[in-house]
Amino acid sequence: MTELKLFNRWSFNVEVNDPGLKPYINLDPIVIPKTGGRYSQHKFYKSKMNIVERLVNKLMVPGHRGKKHLLSSGRNTGKTQTILNIIKEVFEKLEERTKTNPIEILVRAIENAALREEITSYQMGGIIVRKAVISSPQRRVDAALSIIVQSAYRKSFGKKQLMVDALTNEILYAYKNDASKSEAIKEKERIEREAGGAR
Repeated sequence: MTELKLFNRWSFNVEVNDPGLKPYINLDPIVIPKTGGRYSQHKFYKSKMNIVERLVNKLMVPGHRGKKHLLSSGRNTGKTQTILNIIKEVFEKLEERTKTNPIEILVRAIENAALREEITSYQMGGIIVRKAVISSPQRRVDAALSIIVQSAYRKSFGKKQLMVDALTNEILYAYKNDASKSEAIKEKERIEREAGGAR
């Protein structure tokens, strides 16, 4: 039987190195990463969704951060073909620049950008206490994808740089674990540093 490849080009034969993230980064072979909301009715089923499709879904609303849209996401919402074209171009550029399978680059970038610790706040008497907590594996993958997409969108929104180039650079520098050029790695280090101070 012929191996299923992403866009008939890139193999999903990639190993996840982080043992904590292994069950939450789905690399089941798929040609077009679109399941039409098959997993949306079940809590936590998004981990059964292919990791490339989860990236596509994040790109649908890249401006959304926290409880508000800091930047408009209107131009992308619901335009699956537009997003798939962006992903295809990004993967082509990653392959051209690294001579490596772009799915492997994406997985390594997520592993490098995934938070291990963050801060929660709770009220004790009349004061608010900040406490370091360990991030769950599913949240680690979610947060890594969100930060990668949002930082790329901020770099391209209303600027001369195209979204394709911004996302390519963000994934590439997260893959290289370069905090000076990757917003995702810089943000991860900042949150973990704050969590270390609140421990």
